[in-house]
Amino acid sequence: MSEVVTLELPDDLVKRARAVAARTNRPFNEVLVEWIDRAGAEPSIELLSDEQVLAVCDSELEPAQQEQLSELLAKNREGQVSKAERQQLDELMSTYRRGLLRKAQALRVAVARGLKPRLS
Repeated sequence: MSEVVTLELPDDLVKRARAVAARTNRPFNEVLVEWIDRAGAEPSIELLSDEQVLAVCDSELEPAQQEQLSELLAKNREGQVSKAERQQLDELMSTYRRGLLRKAQALRVAVARGLKPRLS
């Protein structure tokens, strides 16, 4: 079951969502639902225990994802990536970027809690 909700979104967010929808050949609303779902599935870093914050600081892509990403990036550099592979590459890069952002947030929290030294 689903429910129709009306939201007023900032122009920048709409532009980014439309760009993702165009690149991935998906409907705009599907991209927004995915983003909202993902945001709700991951608890805020500030709410995590010290151990969980440190685990996020040390997190990496799964080895299989890292290998696939490396292979697709190499094919992309050579101009040999297919349309389906382009979509996989976009999805993996999105996962990678989200992970980097989450690690940066975790590092900020870890430093604030005194769990890690400040980077200088």
